[in-house]
Amino acid sequence: MSIIANPKTQSATENTFNLKEAYDHWFDVIPANTPGLVERANRLRYQVYCVENNYEDPSAHPYGIERDEYDRRSVHRLLADRTSGSIAGTVRLILPAHKPEESFPIQGICKSPRLSDPKMFYPGRAAEISRFCISKEFRQTLLPEESACETTPWSDTGKQDLIPYITLGLMKGIVQMSAEHGVTDLFAVMEPSLLRLLTRFGIFFKPIGPIVQYHGMRQPCYENVEKLLGKIWNIRKDVWEVITEEGTLLDQLRNKHNAAASCKFTQMKRCAVPMHAC
Repeated sequence: MSIIANPKTQSATENTFNLKEAYDHWFDVIPANTPGLVERANRLRYQVYCVENNYEDPSAHPYGIERDEYDRRSVHRLLADRTSGSIAGTVRLILPAHKPEESFPIQGICKSPRLSDPKMFYPGRAAEISRFCISKEFRQTLLPEESACETTPWSDTGKQDLIPYITLGLMKGIVQMSAEHGVTDLFAVMEPSLLRLLTRFGIFFKPIGPIVQYHGMRQPCYENVEKLLGKIWNIRKDVWEVITEEGTLLDQLRNKHNAAASCKFTQMKRCAVPMHAC
């Protein structure tokens, strides 16, 4: 699934305010873990993919809800505006199928050996980033005068100042879902403009094939989660603090992966016991 960006010029406020405190003041990342919240994600996807862009046929998605066959094994996050309660963006992770070779949309448009490597599924657990989008309609509501009446420690940092950083909430959602589900490796099909935007934040994905025509020109790409976060730490610690909750999510991811590896090792030991000893 393609990933949509609307890159902006980097904010002049960079490095002059506490990014995590300002971001957390204005925005919240919400697990879409109820039917109602998943529907809100689907409705925003319809707005972005069927109304704001002609990526999906509106007639194929009645009632203003965009969904597909991958939603059955996906987990979702919503990016919410704390002051209005409106939904600014959404993203999902598609988790692997029982047959790894049939897991992800990217496997139908990219023939990288990584996508058929058993190590991506064990000892790792791969997932595909999908339906990563911020609504243009929401961006247009972020008028400069909106923050003029605010009386908070972040009065000089209005939501409009965070527009260049707004995608960080979705990246935080990706890290949250990776930690919860033990995802170690991420695939995606991204707009080149989004890739450029992410590199400004120290977020680097590796190309794994040529650019393809898929909802526009898109770049298939990949990165190991821990390596991705390690690069961000070295280049933009302020961004790392936002998307890892100051390292808490990275600890959760490692604990999940270590527990899964320990469980598998125990199962292998049991299988190695001679039958007569059981």
